[in-house]
Amino acid sequence: MTTTTGTSPLLTLNNGVTMPAFGLGVYQSSPEQTIGAVEAALADGYRMIDTAAAYFNEREVGEGIRRSGIARAEFFVQTKLWISDYGYERTLRAFDSSLRKLGLEYVDLYLLHWPMPTDFDATVASYKAAERLLSDGRVRAIGLCNFGAQHLEHLIARTDVVPAVNQVELHPFFSQQALRDAHARLGMVTQAWSPLGGVNVYTAKDPSAAKDPLTHPTVVGLAARYGKTPAQVVLRWHLEQGRSAIPKSARPHRIAENFAIFDFALTADDLAAIDALDTGVRGGPDPELVDTKIFPMTIDH
Repeated sequence: MTTTTGTSPLLTLNNGVTMPAFGLGVYQSSPEQTIGAVEAALADGYRMIDTAAAYFNEREVGEGIRRSGIARAEFFVQTKLWISDYGYERTLRAFDSSLRKLGLEYVDLYLLHWPMPTDFDATVASYKAAERLLSDGRVRAIGLCNFGAQHLEHLIARTDVVPAVNQVELHPFFSQQALRDAHARLGMVTQAWSPLGGVNVYTAKDPSAAKDPLTHPTVVGLAARYGKTPAQVVLRWHLEQGRSAIPKSARPHRIAENFAIFDFALTADDLAAIDALDTGVRGGPDPELVDTKIFPMTIDH
């Protein structure tokens, strides 16, 4: 269910917790950049911050929050468990570490960063640990990232709490309609990472040949019609279709620009025109292939 405030819409999760639909992502923001980005976003009216143990900037997210002076109940923080810490007891220790780095007493949403199809037992064990954190009141909601429909089915069959959120690659060139339909059937919120399609640019072997949704004539034309930027049009597309979006930026003017999307609306035809840009081609890693051999990184606790 979506309700509207003066700024970001609020999404009601399947356990009744409300979450701002729009937030700041800090993936690839350096520790030095992160404090200022978080502080600027909160000053501009953002009330949701997305980080992860594997971003190595949880401490700086916490510092930016503290500098904002905003009361804890007024903002929503989500972080993620990295795959090297999968397993029941390891998850509980990793969560303690994240909470300590953030300097918070609780996290609003705790997410598993990837499914690990090659060790799904460990994935399930981690989710069961997240269920315990939820029952203990140390997190307000739990969810996943990058899970496909089959992964969701297998996890839900072996656990007790239906995930509240699945954060996945989602932008005009990769809109994942079938997965979004699965989320809707399960009462889950779809949250878009790389909502502007930047993953197509920063992972491209040849950046000049990258497929950037923000330069597509359909998006550029809509931006001109509404007197908005292409990024603002795409972010509006996400929100009007009931998704959460977490665009990343470390530049104050871009953080403010991304948030200036609550004073216009796209028509049904506009939304359909953007939907039609889907290529079905993923820009980021294939969740079926992710494991600790491909990503051997570990987290210092």
